[in-house]
Amino acid sequence: MSYGLAIVNPTLTENRMAPAVDEGALILRCQAGEKQAYGELVNKYMKRAYYTALGLIGSPEAAMDLSQEAFIRAYRAIKRLDADKKFFTWYYRILKNLCLNYLRDRARHARPFSEVGETTLLRISDQSEDASKQVEQEETKEMVWDAINSLNPQEREIIILKDFQEHSYKEISELLDCPMGTVMSRLYNARQALKVKLEKVLK
Repeated sequence: MSYGLAIVNPTLTENRMAPAVDEGALILRCQAGEKQAYGELVNKYMKRAYYTALGLIGSPEAAMDLSQEAFIRAYRAIKRLDADKKFFTWYYRILKNLCLNYLRDRARHARPFSEVGETTLLRISDQSEDASKQVEQEETKEMVWDAINSLNPQEREIIILKDFQEHSYKEISELLDCPMGTVMSRLYNARQALKVKLEKVLK
């Protein structure tokens, strides 16, 4: 399904730096049936959506499929969205449910987060010319992703949103529909859980 452009291409440059648009007006145009307006929303959020899904499920191929599917479902339901609300906050819940369903359905065959090796995982450089150092870095990445993968879904989600997607506390509060204080305490607990796991594997 197309909305006047390819829905998700993670190589495209997004969007947080794009000129501000009146999102409420875009939503109203979508609700009036303007597919081009929905294409503008997709273009604005497609990279964030892809990497959010990638962080949650760890599979690049599935992240692309699920982020696209979420955009399609959001389009079909766009008339139910309050134009005064943020599109991504609403869309995120659709995407998150798809990701959770994917993880539940594919639990036995889920691919490890280590497959995200080309992301900015803890900003570990891949540029070293020292082969042995590269091997060591790859092993470290593997262990770190194993540790992240072993967190419970709630812990993993908030780590991804804050430390990988770099959402603000306020944005996470809106995405998860909970108070900022809850976001902070969840993040603290998640980081502590990750720290304990990392201390075990990296010592």
